[in-house]
Amino acid sequence: MARLSLNPIGLHRFRPCFQPSQSTVYPRHRHIKFPKFHTIACQTDPNLNEKDNPSTTPPKEIRVVVEPSSGKEETTSSTVDSAELPQLPNKDISRKVAIASTLAALGLFVFTRLDFGVSLKDLSAAALPYEQALSNGKPTVVEFYADWCEVCRELAPDVYKIEQQYKNKVNFVMLNVDNTKWEQELDEFGVEGIPHFAFLDKEGNEEGNVVGRLPRQYLLDNVDALARGEASVPHARVVGQYTSAEKRKVHQVVDPRSHG
Repeated sequence: MARLSLNPIGLHRFRPCFQPSQSTVYPRHRHIKFPKFHTIACQTDPNLNEKDNPSTTPPKEIRVVVEPSSGKEETTSSTVDSAELPQLPNKDISRKVAIASTLAALGLFVFTRLDFGVSLKDLSAAALPYEQALSNGKPTVVEFYADWCEVCRELAPDVYKIEQQYKNKVNFVMLNVDNTKWEQELDEFGVEGIPHFAFLDKEGNEEGNVVGRLPRQYLLDNVDALARGEASVPHARVVGQYTSAEKRKVHQVVDPRSHG
């Protein structure tokens, strides 16, 4: 039987036959991870001692493990990995999504702020006449406004909500600055800008006023103080962004009893 020396230096003494084999030899140490190997068959050294090979049978083949080229496999794996990766959205889609989100948020803000369906005419129609408000023994909120006043229209929903909450305890009066009937009241309350909210106690004495665009909480705090009979309001003199009363369009009174 042919023997192979364990000395790796002696491997050059064998001539490779370059005949691919059908089987695969795996390394003995399984705790070490190796790539897949192929084998080639080699003929034993013809110069071996006859004592070592007494039989006349042909010398056995010795299989040498050769590491194959992995370039093709790596290329295939890389292609599969790239195909499995999720496709990221392009910039156009991201931009459209951002614009749609912004418009939706703006629409929600406008809808919440303006509360469509409430107008100055609605408030004026539901308001109590000024003379009646001064004689029923309740505190009163007087709003000086104009139909062309943008800030007045913007605050109409807030005024409506507060009016619905306190209408049984507080009078709400609307006085149109374009109506010449209220010239004396304009001078009495010192109206220079609109909307102008005057807060009167149950005797008709002014406790404070709020002018222009301000947070809803200012108006709510003052009305609540009137409803509870407080001696003063928390916001006695506050001025925000307002429309000048000098722009008013004066017209004659059609109905002397009208409070518009």
